[in-house]
Amino acid sequence: MTPRTDPAVDDAPADALPAPDPGSFRDPLSRVFVQDGVVLRALSPDALADYRAVADTTFFQAALERGDVVGTRLVDEPVGLPGEWAGMLRHDLVEVLNYPYEWSFEMLRDAARLQLSLARGALAEGLITKDASSYNVQFVGTKPVFIDVGSFERRQRGQPWAGYRQFCELYLNPLYVQAMRDIAFQTLLRGSVEGISPATAAALLRGTGRFQKGVFTHVRLHARAERRYADADRERDVRAELMRAGFGPKVIDAQLRNLERAVEALSWKQQRSTWSDYGERAHYSERDLDAKQEFVAEAVSAIGAPDTVLDLGANDGRFSRLAVAAGARSAVAVDSDDVVVDRLYRDLRADGERRILPLVLDLADPSPAIGWRSRERPSFVERIRPDLTLCLAVVHHLALTNNVPLDEIVAFLADFGAPVVVEFPHRHDRMTKRLLARKRSGLFDTYDIPAWERALERRFVVRQQAVLPNGTRTLYHCDVR
Repeated sequence: MTPRTDPAVDDAPADALPAPDPGSFRDPLSRVFVQDGVVLRALSPDALADYRAVADTTFFQAALERGDVVGTRLVDEPVGLPGEWAGMLRHDLVEVLNYPYEWSFEMLRDAARLQLSLARGALAEGLITKDASSYNVQFVGTKPVFIDVGSFERRQRGQPWAGYRQFCELYLNPLYVQAMRDIAFQTLLRGSVEGISPATAAALLRGTGRFQKGVFTHVRLHARAERRYADADRERDVRAELMRAGFGPKVIDAQLRNLERAVEALSWKQQRSTWSDYGERAHYSERDLDAKQEFVAEAVSAIGAPDTVLDLGANDGRFSRLAVAAGARSAVAVDSDDVVVDRLYRDLRADGERRILPLVLDLADPSPAIGWRSRERPSFVERIRPDLTLCLAVVHHLALTNNVPLDEIVAFLADFGAPVVVEFPHRHDRMTKRLLARKRSGLFDTYDIPAWERALERRFVVRQQAVLPNGTRTLYHCDVR
């Protein structure tokens, strides 16, 4: 995505609007519509006035130029705009939607930094963000980009920052839980689109770091306040009291700076995991690795210049990097090990490599559709349409560790609707033998090349295959039937 930096007027009128995006209903002042790669945001009269105010600020213009905010411009005299809407924005498309429960620790921390920086920039020019959801941020490669332009509004006198609770639930509490308890936040966030409540975070952090910077204030005191003001009417009374007390911009900025310090103070010290040393690939000879890389590079080149290559089980991102070097415009590198994904993200960020998007994803249990009516956040398979899928050194783990039948593995690969490069380790491969040794004798006798190729040929056409020099693994380049 190349963000537009001009917040002025777009010359292209909108056509009749499609159905609204299922994930945009929570803001009554705007709705998002997506059709044929075009992203539109309809604005109420108040939201249009808020946008005109934010578009005139220097912080917003600077954020657009840096790519911190998604490319946005006002549509001139949009066609087909229903009567309840007063105006429309057009946004640049984020091609691969990704959600906080697919990010690594450092990705969530960078997204939190962006959220707070934009909130402080808005505050300095008389605006405020009405919420602070981590779903307002998307990663375009390793670049966090704020997409909810409708979140900015003109600040009312005495108005407190409404995003505090949401920031804690969807940014700070997940970071605390992982940094202090080494509990992966991804599963917790996937369990609720609302995030981790103060009460849940306090329970998980009980007995740790009572005086850790920010924990007492943002977790324990917050949890106590939540219990005390659980009644909705009482909560509204507290908000009214804060406004009457004159919750001014200096107080809000101090709150935001306090949250920034809390985020900066956190780090996740886990650096080793089951797969964190896989990048050394000691089980591959140099000839095998060279042959594998050549096969993959030829498959990428055969497509021409693919927009997106999906690398399943990417680990250290070697083949994602190879894909973009071979001509792919971008790659999505997914792995279930959050340690290796976090390391990959930090390496890519340090290298300035923005063409590769690293994500935490368990292939045996990929992100499902969640949220309201199970439509608010689509499943991973629904969100990505690659031009080529790489599935290297994965099949034997799915089949022998997760007990997924070969037919089902092939069906999963076909779900992406793209050509595939897939590696099949033979029964006598060293890693396969190790996995089979843990299984009851005879139970996985069907794990063999004939059964694999029968499954593969039901859904794909094999256009090329090659056995690696060691003779224990075969690579297949296939097209979808």
